Amino acid sequence: MRLWSLHPAILDRAALVAVWREALLAQKVLAGETRGYTRHPQLERFRAQPRPLESVGAYLSGVRDEALARGYRFDALRIREAGDPAALPPIPVTRGQLALELEHLRAKCVERAPDWLDRLPAPGVPPRPHPLFAAVDGDVEPWERAAPGEVSRAASRRG
Repeated sequence: MRLWSLHPAILDRAALVAVWREALLAQKVLAGETRGYTRHPQLERFRAQPRPLESVGAYLSGVRDEALARGYRFDALRIREAGDPAALPPIPVTRGQLALELEHLRAKCVERAPDWLDRLPAPGVPPRPHPLFAAVDGDVEPWERAAPGEVSRAASRRG
């Protein structure tokens, strides 16, 4: 499960569609409707919020807004507690996490959407977070399973 901390506008088509599906699954997990993924570390930041379903609903709303801007049809009725991400207290995400995710996305785009690479922030330019998140100083988040550099090493082995 990858619930990107990056702004949905940065995500290529495949990542945007995948994060919609993954966040819908996260919503089911947080609602107690599935036994799988209940201990997934990416859910920690949503569980830590006073109203986890509202938080994941705001996350989904941010993803859906970008999808609509691109002409995709993501069904708003699938969001249990849709809301404006800007209306909730922002969830902090470290700049180290954002940088790691951008590296991960860049490695994926090299293989599946090389034309999208020009739309990604240049190396060294801090990426924008999803509207629900606020960037703060710090290294990679403790819940992240991928080690820094792991994605680029894996991509170079395939290339």
